[in-house]
Amino acid sequence: MTLLESRRVTATARRRGVPRRRGGLAGYFFVGGYAVLLLAFGVFPTVYAFYLSLTNDRGQFTGINQFVKVAQDYRFVPAFTDMLLYLAMWLVVLVGLTVLVAVVLRGRMRPGLSALFRFLFYIPGALAGVASVLVWLFMLDPAVSPVSWLLDSLGFHSFAAVLTPGNLPVIFVLIAFWTGAGGWIVVMYGALNNIPDEVLEAARMDGAGPWKTAWHIQIPMIRQWIAYMAILAFAAGTQLFVEPQLLQTASLGRVTPTWSPNQLAYVFAFQQGDFNGAAAISVFLLALGLIGAGLLVRRSDMFKVDET
Repeated sequence: MTLLESRRVTATARRRGVPRRRGGLAGYFFVGGYAVLLLAFGVFPTVYAFYLSLTNDRGQFTGINQFVKVAQDYRFVPAFTDMLLYLAMWLVVLVGLTVLVAVVLRGRMRPGLSALFRFLFYIPGALAGVASVLVWLFMLDPAVSPVSWLLDSLGFHSFAAVLTPGNLPVIFVLIAFWTGAGGWIVVMYGALNNIPDEVLEAARMDGAGPWKTAWHIQIPMIRQWIAYMAILAFAAGTQLFVEPQLLQTASLGRVTPTWSPNQLAYVFAFQQGDFNGAAAISVFLLALGLIGAGLLVRRSDMFKVDET
C-alpha cells in the first residue's frame, strides 16, 4: 500500500466515525519510571564522575591532569592488564560454551530433558554474587573442598597455592561462568527457537548435518543475540570487584587489593581520599566499555533492520 492510499484509508475511516487508536497511560508510566531511574542512577552519576575527573579536591578545573595522574600510578597498568586478560578468557568461554550448550539442548535432546537441564543450568544464577564467591572459596580450599582429590592431582596442596597470581584470571572466569552462563543458555535457547522449522528442515533435506546446520544457519541467525550477550558480559566484566575483593580478604592479603581497576578506584577513593582520581578511573572504564560495545554492535549489525 502506497503512502497516498494509506492516507485515503485513514481519511475514510475518520469520516465514517472510526475512533483513532490511542496509546494507554501504562506505557508512559513504565517508560517514565525507567527514565527517572536511568537519570538518577545512570546519567547523573556519569556526569558527576566527568566533573570530578576534570577538577581537583577544591573544585578547580585541571583538564586531563587527573587522567595523567592515575595512568602514571604504578598500579594502573597491572590492574587494567589483569582485567583485559580476564575479559578475553571470559568472553571466549562464555560465548563458545553457552552457544554450544544451547545448540545441543535445542537439537539433540528431548523437550522434557532439555527443560530439566535448562533449569539446572539456571540455578547457580539465582545466588547472589557474594554467596557465589563464598561457595567457590569453599570449593578452592583443598582442606575442605569436596574435590580436594582433583586439586591435589593438579598440584594445589594448599589454599595459597590455588591463589597464585597466574591462577586468578582462571578462577574469576570459573566463578563468572558458574553464576552467569545458565541464564544466557536459556536466552540463547529461546533465540534458537525463533528460527523457523522450515529453514532447518530445508537444511536437512540439502544434506546438512547437525553441526553444519548449527555453524552455517543457526549461529548466523542468532548473531545479534550473541552480540547482545557479549556486550553485557563485557560491561559486567569491566566492573569486576566483589570476587577479587573477597578473595583478597579470605587469603589474608595474598591477592593484591588493586587486582582490578574497580578495586584500584576503591583504594583511591576510600583509602587515599582521592575521589577525583577514582572518578578518572571510572571514566577510563566507561570509555573502554563504550569502545567494546561499539565494535561489537558494528561487527554484528545488531541494530540492522531487515528491509521488507
